[in-house]
Amino acid sequence: MKKKLGILAIVALLSTGAYAASIDHIQTYTPEYLGNQSQNGMINKSSVYYNPAGLVHLDNGTYFHIGAQLAVGHEKMDYNGKEYKADLLQYIPTLALYSVRDERTIFWTFGGLGGGGDLEYKDGVAGTAVVPDILNALAFKYIGLGDKSPLGKPTYKDLGSSAEGKSLYGQTTLGRAWKVNDKLSMSIAGRAVLGMKKLKGDLLVGNDKNTFDADIDVDRTAWGLGAQIGFNYKATDKLNLAMRYDSRVKLNFKASGDENRTSILGHQLGFSDFYPEYKPGTKTRRDLPAILALGAAYKVTDRWTTAISGNYYFNKDAKMDRTKASPVLSQLGVKEVKAEYDNGWEIALGNEYKLNEKWTLLGSVNYAHTGAKVSSYDDIEFALNSVTVGAGLKYAPTDCDEWVFTVCHFFYDQESGHYNTKYANYKNVKNPEYDKSITAFGLAYTKKF
Repeated sequence: MKKKLGILAIVALLSTGAYAASIDHIQTYTPEYLGNQSQNGMINKSSVYYNPAGLVHLDNGTYFHIGAQLAVGHEKMDYNGKEYKADLLQYIPTLALYSVRDERTIFWTFGGLGGGGDLEYKDGVAGTAVVPDILNALAFKYIGLGDKSPLGKPTYKDLGSSAEGKSLYGQTTLGRAWKVNDKLSMSIAGRAVLGMKKLKGDLLVGNDKNTFDADIDVDRTAWGLGAQIGFNYKATDKLNLAMRYDSRVKLNFKASGDENRTSILGHQLGFSDFYPEYKPGTKTRRDLPAILALGAAYKVTDRWTTAISGNYYFNKDAKMDRTKASPVLSQLGVKEVKAEYDNGWEIALGNEYKLNEKWTLLGSVNYAHTGAKVSSYDDIEFALNSVTVGAGLKYAPTDCDEWVFTVCHFFYDQESGHYNTKYANYKNVKNPEYDKSITAFGLAYTKKF
């Protein structure tokens, strides 16, 4: 009986991960994006990230771009009437340098490419909260009391579990753009990506007779290379069309760190039994999917420019921690739920209105469909669909200087988890609810020499 209880305690926690990521990709490469999320077809100082082929239409010169974003908010889940919450405070730097000379441009960028920052759930997560419920269900049935103890109260409790996850991707890109003719231009670039993921978890559950304790502190890192190609077609003086394709980046993550297992009747069990990609010394593929980005910008008047952008994410072609299921789950009556992803997409509408020669007003709205199915949701990785509203101001005190001030808020859908499927044999286990709320602020400066 003790062996079965101990195994279930770890299974319940590990069936829900502890790393903070969506399906990894972000689009907030620059602060300007927060104000106008329809950048793919624009030609401006931020085009080095979204439409590098369009840079050839800027004035000749060398441009230095620096920016910073600060994302604040929280990610939370509700389980059995209790809220589990982690605050988000994430800084994202942006650097770019590009030189425009007649019909060719050389560009370099550095900054964030994906991830969800660093999240710490100090009071545990749904995956630790469900452990006592499962232990109590097994204990009560074992002694023939159904779903209640002799005192009518559960005997196993969470004694201070916690979880922390981190997921960050940094990139540096070097490329060249040139004019094919007066209307068509193109760009090619190479990209290096560094991925960093962290799983730190402590499970501490017990009663007055038994205590189950397991912990892990593991970092996963990977380097990968990718390519980028872009096209810009300046159809008329008012209409501009653009396309960009970022290739898939293959990433072989290697795990390093420490894990302490719990001993149950001679069996050493730990986190890596259920998350083998986090076992110290192992390598596992988790790619960044390819992206197809399309955009169009139309100058309605001398002051007003409107734009539409769309991104398509080829999630199905990327390998995302596909590992073999542990046979322990089926032995304990816990059903395997494989994480599944469809291809994702998003569409954005943006507007820029020139108030005068120095000030420009930005505004936009974006809808994102991640492609993540409910089966992929766990404690710290749950990619929710969202609507984002952004606004901002551009200030150009001279022809060679430009400041950008932006803010946006992400409105996420609230979704239920899959405990009703995974733990269908345990009627006292509830289904968790997942939610997020994030606001981001941006500041950027571009200098032309």
